[in-house]
Amino acid sequence: MTDSDTWSNPLRDTANDRRLPRIAGPSGLVIFGVTGDLSRKKLMPAVYDLANRGLLPPGFSLVGFARRDWEDEDFAQVVHDAVREHARTPFREEVWQQLAEGMRFIPGQFDDDAAFKRLGETIAELDAARGTGGNFAFYLSVPPKFFPQVVQQLKRHGLSDPPSGSWRRAVIEKPFGRDLATAEELNAVVHGVFPPAEVFRIDIGGRAGYYDGIGSARDVIQNHLLQLLALTAMEEPADFDADALMAEKLKVLKAVKLPADLARHTVRGQYTAGWQGGEKVPGYLEEDGIDPQSRTDTYAAVRLEVDNRRWAGVPFYLRTGKRLGRRVTEIAVVFQRAPHSPFDTTDTQELGQNALVIRVQPDEGVTVRFGSKVPGTQMEIRDVTMDFAYGESFTESSPEAYERLLLDVLLGDANLFPRHQEVEESWRILDPVEAYWDTHGRPAPYASGTWGPGEADDMLARDGRTWRRP
Repeated sequence: MTDSDTWSNPLRDTANDRRLPRIAGPSGLVIFGVTGDLSRKKLMPAVYDLANRGLLPPGFSLVGFARRDWEDEDFAQVVHDAVREHARTPFREEVWQQLAEGMRFIPGQFDDDAAFKRLGETIAELDAARGTGGNFAFYLSVPPKFFPQVVQQLKRHGLSDPPSGSWRRAVIEKPFGRDLATAEELNAVVHGVFPPAEVFRIDIGGRAGYYDGIGSARDVIQNHLLQLLALTAMEEPADFDADALMAEKLKVLKAVKLPADLARHTVRGQYTAGWQGGEKVPGYLEEDGIDPQSRTDTYAAVRLEVDNRRWAGVPFYLRTGKRLGRRVTEIAVVFQRAPHSPFDTTDTQELGQNALVIRVQPDEGVTVRFGSKVPGTQMEIRDVTMDFAYGESFTESSPEAYERLLLDVLLGDANLFPRHQEVEESWRILDPVEAYWDTHGRPAPYASGTWGPGEADDMLARDGRTWRRP
């Protein structure tokens, strides 16, 4: 080896070693619609929590854009109050002061060219003062009807075009259209401004302002539940990157087959007055601002199949609803009974079906249910469970979803974000169901605090099954 040779430790690959904390590089975040509940309760606390965990660069900058007549100091105070009320990690003054130095506010409407010009000047000032390197993500926390206007304004004022060696990204909250046609139209507008790889779609959380007229199926099944179905049914990807994951998920979504009889294998419902959490709650049609004749579904259930070799003949049941018995997201894989059992039926009369349950939220973890012999001389087999819970196995609590998602946006890691091809395939699946519902009566009523309408129980009973009780 000569002096000119370079040597690197093959055991220390800092660029690809996933055991090391991933820290965002020089960057900033612009939030449109920064005065809304989502920003105050989720985005602002998530930014602080990331900074508090040392995952943001020292010069990170946060820019708010809204109609309020605020100065930078007013905006910083709003963020401060939101952080003190909603942050997950303890408040530390030194972290806050460093973060607050990079906060700016731009008052203006979305059609205000002068406001977008000021936004461009502010970004240039932050590049110079804070060292953000021209790297900015634009978070559209606004009603969906404003998406095209905002991205077009960014393009018109040159804000979507990054300086050489830098990046600009767009973050869009659901809904991604209300059907396939509008989703394709939205994708065309957004991709005319930002490259597809720089568009991050977030499908979590609730957007109450748009819910009426959209309903549970469009709100949750189209994006969130079909994404979980794809992740559950997909084959192992060639690599753990966004392109490889998308390829496998798309194979599943393209293979999804709707039931031939939508009347028998789909159900929609709407909650009525009842009791939830020990309180009397009104029905959906009695809520403020809701049309008393609204046919919006607050509950949706559908049976799907994945028409490929691995999953042929296996039904996938998706259900979602508001005002149910409890708030929970889980994936339950229920196994078939063995075709032959060496035990007498009296030995196994209390034995159910084996199941693997993945708890997404709350109480993230995994439960396995199987049969075990009851201790003693008698032969009796009952269901038992083995349980894993993140909260009990690790001292560090899991970060909030928006912490992970915002960090991934700043890192350019798109693994957890659906691409436009997945969004459009999901609408292809759901559109026929919505078209059928539009011409066949009203949603079935169900009392708040229950687990949905009786019609949903009947749907599974026709297949010889029952819903799992979370």
